[in-house]
Amino acid sequence: MKSPDQRAARKQQSTILWVVAIAALALVFDGYDLVVYGTVVSTLLGDPTQLGEIGPATAGVLGSWALLGVMVGALATGAIGDYLGRRKIMITGITWFSLGMGLTALAPNVMAFGALRFATGLGVGALVATAGAIVAEFAPQGRRNYYNAIVYSGVPVGGVLASLLAIVLLDAVGWRGLFLIGATPILFLLPMALAKLPESPEWLMARGRTEDARRVSIRAGVPVPVPEAAAATAKAPVSASSGAKIGFRALATRKYALPTILLGLMSFAGLMLTYGLNTWLPQIMSQFGYGKSYSLAFLLVLNAGAVFGGLVASLGADRIGAKRVVATTFFLAAVAMALLTMQLPLGILLGLVAVAGVGTIGTQVLIYGFVSNYYNSAARGAGVAWCAGFGRLGGIFGPLIGGLLMAAGVQNHIAFYVFAAVAIVGALVTAFVPLHHSETKLPAAPAAVAAASR
Repeated sequence: MKSPDQRAARKQQSTILWVVAIAALALVFDGYDLVVYGTVVSTLLGDPTQLGEIGPATAGVLGSWALLGVMVGALATGAIGDYLGRRKIMITGITWFSLGMGLTALAPNVMAFGALRFATGLGVGALVATAGAIVAEFAPQGRRNYYNAIVYSGVPVGGVLASLLAIVLLDAVGWRGLFLIGATPILFLLPMALAKLPESPEWLMARGRTEDARRVSIRAGVPVPVPEAAAATAKAPVSASSGAKIGFRALATRKYALPTILLGLMSFAGLMLTYGLNTWLPQIMSQFGYGKSYSLAFLLVLNAGAVFGGLVASLGADRIGAKRVVATTFFLAAVAMALLTMQLPLGILLGLVAVAGVGTIGTQVLIYGFVSNYYNSAARGAGVAWCAGFGRLGGIFGPLIGGLLMAAGVQNHIAFYVFAAVAIVGALVTAFVPLHHSETKLPAAPAAVAAASR
């Protein structure tokens, strides 16, 4: 017969697995949405019967509309997410995103396509801004970067999925069929979230809902959050009515203002690289003489490298700190993209693309983990939302810059040099982020939960 501590430990493990699985699957479709446009942009450019006449500059603008929606959705979530809670935002984001992808598949023209891409981005922004916050509040200390990396690796996994499905199904189902696949989360992920995603006890405690936090902690098997200030003074957690700064107001305090600006710039650089390469890498490599299948293979390798490299790098982030690892991966991206301009054998090029994936998409995965663990619960949702939202400005500029370079007819290697320079700037900004430790302390073992339940 299992002891209360063993039962609590099993509950905690099960809860963490469900939270991570739901959040990761949600971001798989964020990544799918990101890359699926890159896989079909050549089709839209070459066939005016699909949406109408589209040139490279217009294609870049269309790629940026979704990112603009993500930015607005993430910032809006930051304004309300720390007030409404993690669970409600996740469920709303899954529903909104699925409906947006389904309607985009039915778009009759360029204008409708762009508008629906923007609307879909609103739901994506809500998911990206909330996933890191909820995982950081359930993951055990010492493993938070790793669990965040698993969740945000859903983005490049979605990119791999989009690349594979485009290779296999594009000719059979067309671009509309690929977008309809992106609407499927409403069929399976939404029921999972409704049934298995609990509200964060740490968020409940930060809002002064102590009893609700204890009930959820006991039911989910996770430790009851103990804010250090509360523990030191033996007072209850600060409630929303006490005047404590919550959400974006907390980001404007002396403690968080400068780090918030720097973290936002890091995310700006990371997402500019992520979206720029995912949108234009197939087109750039096709102009180097590689056919359609090879170009999509480069996209596949870019995202696969990000998945595996990001997970390995996250283990280092838990050991030596995310700041050092992020600066290093930014630098690796710059080196890899500079080398991609050379006439190298295909095998070496694929290896460099994988390294570039680690240093761009994988770096952004690490940045989300860094940000999620940087803030306390009252500011965490807003902090992640700020970095996801402000960072999306970089995501908007990435496809735009690529489109403008293509439209201007500049040599292909110039685009890689531009992206390499952005990676160097990202590494420098990361070096100036002040080190910080979370104010929230969680018990190391679930014994406290078992004791409370008894």
